[in-house]
Amino acid sequence: MVNVAWPYANGPRHIGHVAGFGVPSDVYARYQRMKGNDVLMVSGTDEHGTPILVEADKEGVSPQELADRYNRVIANDLCNLGLSYDLFTRTTTKNHEHVVQEMFRQCLANGYIYKGTQKVAISPSTGRTLPDRYIEGECPICHAQGARGDQCDNCGNELDPDELINPVSKINGETPIFQETEHYFLDLPALAEANLAWLKTRKGWRQNVLNFSIGLFKEVKPRAITRDIDWGIPVPVPGWVDNPNKRLYVWFDAVIGYLSASIEWARRSGDPEAWRAWWNDPETPGYYFMGKDNITFHSQIWPSEMLAYNGEGSKGGEPGELGHLDLPEQVVASEFMTMEGKKFSSSRGIVIYVKDILSRYPVDAVRYYISAAGPESSDSDFTWAEFVRQNNEVLAASWGNLVNRVANLIAKNFGEIPPMVEAKMTDEDRALLAQSAAAFDTIGSLIEQHRQKNALNDAMALVGDINKYISATEPWKIKDDPERLGTVLHVAAQAVSDANHMLAPFLPHSAQKVWEALGGEGVFSPLPHIEEVSDLDDPDFKYPVITGHYVLGETVHPWKSEPIVVGAKVAKPSPIFAKIPPEAVDEELARFEADLKARREAEQARLDAEKAKLAAGEE
Repeated sequence: MVNVAWPYANGPRHIGHVAGFGVPSDVYARYQRMKGNDVLMVSGTDEHGTPILVEADKEGVSPQELADRYNRVIANDLCNLGLSYDLFTRTTTKNHEHVVQEMFRQCLANGYIYKGTQKVAISPSTGRTLPDRYIEGECPICHAQGARGDQCDNCGNELDPDELINPVSKINGETPIFQETEHYFLDLPALAEANLAWLKTRKGWRQNVLNFSIGLFKEVKPRAITRDIDWGIPVPVPGWVDNPNKRLYVWFDAVIGYLSASIEWARRSGDPEAWRAWWNDPETPGYYFMGKDNITFHSQIWPSEMLAYNGEGSKGGEPGELGHLDLPEQVVASEFMTMEGKKFSSSRGIVIYVKDILSRYPVDAVRYYISAAGPESSDSDFTWAEFVRQNNEVLAASWGNLVNRVANLIAKNFGEIPPMVEAKMTDEDRALLAQSAAAFDTIGSLIEQHRQKNALNDAMALVGDINKYISATEPWKIKDDPERLGTVLHVAAQAVSDANHMLAPFLPHSAQKVWEALGGEGVFSPLPHIEEVSDLDDPDFKYPVITGHYVLGETVHPWKSEPIVVGAKVAKPSPIFAKIPPEAVDEELARFEADLKARREAEQARLDAEKAKLAAGEE
C-alpha cells in the first residue's frame, strides 16, 4: 500500500510539494511493482476547510467551483509528472463523505469522540471563523515569530490559535476575537498509550521522523475535530448533521481519504470488497509519503483515529463495518526543499509551479533533480544552476550519451543486437555483466530502505563504469573481428539495459525511449492517464481521476537482468536527453524576480484594500 499525501486544492502545487510526497512515492511504487508485489497507490485532492472558502471569496467563486478547478489542475500536473496512481481522486465525493461519517460514528460509539467547548478565532469584520493556519503570531513555547494557529514550524509543537502571542489574521491583518463554541473532540489522551506503544515497535523509520513522532506524546491534549464553517462534511449526529454552520475539521476527514480512495478504487474495479486486502490484512504493509510538516497527522492523528475505530484505546470498544484497520507500516516523511535559499511559499511568490517547469523542461530532468538533490533526510535547496548542471553533465553527457553511443555503434555495424560469442569474451566483459546483475540487489535494498538518493547515485555509478568499459574496449577500433566487436557491443547493450531497468522507477519517460533504442518492443515503463468519471453515488457530479495499467509481464518489466534479444532491430538513435542552454539559468532567475515582485505588489494591494474597508467600516 502506497499512500501519498493529499495536495490541497486551493491552488496549483509547486516543486517543493512534489519533492516531498510525489516523486519519492512513485519511485517506491514502481520499484515494488517491478519486484512482483501487488501495489495500490492512492491519493487525491484535499478540498474542504476554511482556506478553500478564503480563496474562493478572493476569486469571487463558490468553494466547489474553486475545488473543481484546482482538482483538475493538480491532477493534470501530477499525471504529467508520471506519478503512477492506481486512483487519484478527491475528498468532495459522496463515497468519501460516507466513509468519513462511518469513521466518526464508530469512534463516537467507542467513546473516543466527545462533545466539549473551545475558543475559536472570529474575524471582527466578517463574523466568520478564521482557520487556524490563517492566524499567525509568536509561539508561546519557543517564541519564534510566524507560528501558525495549529502548529509552530520552528519547534514542531501543536498549538491552538488563542495560545499565540499577539495573534493576527493573515487574511486582512486584523486582530481576531476569541469566542467559546461547542465542538466534538477526539480524545487523544485516551489513545496515547496505544499510539505510543505502536510507535515504539516501528523499525526502519528515518530516525528524525520517529524521534519527532514519539516527542508528540510528551503532552497530549484532546483535539477539536469540528469547525464553525459551512464548507465540509456534515457531522453525523442529530442536531448537527443539518446544521449549516458546523462541519468536520478538514484534517479529520483528509487522512481518512487513504481509506475512502481505496474503497472507491475497489468499487470502480468491479470488486467492492477488494480494498480489504490492503486494510484488514496485517501482512499488507502501508507506506505513507509526505513532507515533514504533515508528520503529526500521520503518526499521531490518523493512527489515533484508526485505534479509536478499532476500539483499541484505554476505553476499549470494537470495530465497525469497515473491520479492523491496519496502522501504518511506515511514515516516510521528507524534509523541506527551499528555492534559491528561500522557503517555498505560494502566498509570498517564492514558487516554481509544476506546470510551469514541465512546460519548459523535460519531465525526467525534473524527476532526476528531485531524486538526486531532494530533501530526503535533510533540507535541500533547488537552484536553477544545479538543475541545469545535473541535466547537462549527468543525464545528457553521461547517461544519454552512453545510450546513444552503444545504439549508434550497433546500428552502424550490425543494424540489430549482435550475438555474444563465448569464445570471444574476456574477464573484463564478464566482470561488467556480473557487476550490473549484482547491482539490482544493492540498489533495490536502498530503495526498500527509502534511501533513494543513494540508490540513484549507485545506478549512475554503474553508468560511469559502463562508459569506462566502452572507452577501454574501443569498439570503434575493432575492424577485422566481427565476433569480438559483436560481443563487446552485446555486453555493453546488456549492461545499458540493466542500468535502464534500475533507473526506470526514477526516469519512467526516458526509460521507455532507452528500451526502444535497443530494439525493445511494447510498453517498458507504464505511464498514468486521466479518466473522466462520474461520482459513484451522485452521477451528476463528474471529475477527473488519475489511474493506469501496471501489471508485471504486461506493462511492467521485472527488477532483474533481462537478456536482450539477439536480432532485435536497432536503428540510428535520436538523443534521449537534450542539453539545456546555460543562459536558461539567468532567464529563470530574472523570471522569478519579476514574478515575485508582481505577486508581492498584488498581495500588498489586496491587504491595503482590506484595511481600507476595515477603516471605512469603523468610521
